[in-house]
Amino acid sequence: MNDTPQLGIGIGWRPEIADTVEALSGVDWVEAVAENLCPGHLPDSLIRLRERGVTVVPHGVSLGLGGAERPDAGRLADLAERAEALGSPLVTEHIAFVRAGGALTASPVLEAGHLLPVPRTRDALRVLCENIRIAQDSLPVPLAVENIAALICWPDEEMSEGQFLAELVERTGVRLLIDVANLHTNKVNRGEDPAKALDELPVEAIAYVHVAGGVERDGVWHDTHAHPVTAPVLDVLSELRARVAPPGVLLERDDDFPPAAELAGELTTIRETITAGATAARTGAGAASGSGAGATEERKPGDTDAARGRLALSETALLSSLVAGTPVPEGFDPRRLRVQSHALAAKRAGVVAKVAPELPEILGKGFRPAFLAYAAHTPMRAGYRRDALDFAESLLFEGRPEDSAARRRLTLWWHERAAARPPRRATRLLRVARAALAGR
Repeated sequence: MNDTPQLGIGIGWRPEIADTVEALSGVDWVEAVAENLCPGHLPDSLIRLRERGVTVVPHGVSLGLGGAERPDAGRLADLAERAEALGSPLVTEHIAFVRAGGALTASPVLEAGHLLPVPRTRDALRVLCENIRIAQDSLPVPLAVENIAALICWPDEEMSEGQFLAELVERTGVRLLIDVANLHTNKVNRGEDPAKALDELPVEAIAYVHVAGGVERDGVWHDTHAHPVTAPVLDVLSELRARVAPPGVLLERDDDFPPAAELAGELTTIRETITAGATAARTGAGAASGSGAGATEERKPGDTDAARGRLALSETALLSSLVAGTPVPEGFDPRRLRVQSHALAAKRAGVVAKVAPELPEILGKGFRPAFLAYAAHTPMRAGYRRDALDFAESLLFEGRPEDSAARRRLTLWWHERAAARPPRRATRLLRVARAALAGR
């Protein structure tokens, strides 16, 4: 893949550190979350970076290429529009599913609000390959897909991560975004050897590499993107560099942003790791990867549709257990599913607090426990802003919060933002709102 752009050393652009990113020396490129950008109103910081010749790559998080449904045409169009607006040489997404249910299972659509692992099975690979081909045909630039971190294992998997990625590249020609922090996460959480995965996957297909921090709690590694990069993650980066010179390496940080000097120090450490890893480079490592049975597997008409149906049932059962409290599907570790379920709810609480900061202000210390209790039995129906409205609505219907002043503030907050809600539901709650306001 000689046309892969040489990106260099980069950092994830986030609004909270926009000024810091602009001021950092030695940043060759940045990556921005695609869903947070409006093509017609790009942030001034990104415009200035582009004018300086800094490459900007949009990184999607909501497409759900590993889901049973075909990729949504609207989401693909949005991703394409952002790539064109930024003049990007490629776009990236994840090998994950983020929603389940719907027409294939005749059940309500469930949103995870997070990236969940697809089973490494022939069915899932067949569906993923078709979804990626659809995406490739819809995008104006090449697509690269990222391996994700996982807390849980699917039962009866048929391939290792390296084998799965190798066959995916063999069948679709897609490029890879390899996250070395995720490889370390899967080592701790699922007992998978990063070196084995690197040996099996086609390293020549790598478009760029992610490096990020995390933390271990009670034997589980949480890929937080809110902690410093650890030595074990840098060791995996060194292992990767011993096999191939990646076209780009990027530092990710999404929360608890440190001072500029600390970010600069992490970028320096990444550069030093890449330089040191070059001395141990092994010629030809991984070159034979990707020539598995998938290249010659016979596929009959209708095979993919049947695989979609089976995958839909299994992904819906898993997601329903995680976000709606339904029974644990057979073969899964109930303890790990509880950890994943709590992690999903905690992430929902954190993001809702960001998109609707008035809620923790109104509810104070009661916000987080109230939201976690709500999330334990109420799946997210759409995006996080709708989730915030639904949460507030649930509290008001229960006559909460108990403090009347806080309840009036919450009522006003909901009332000001609920104009676009379905009339029937809005009418019901407006009655509650009027009654609450009448009692001021």
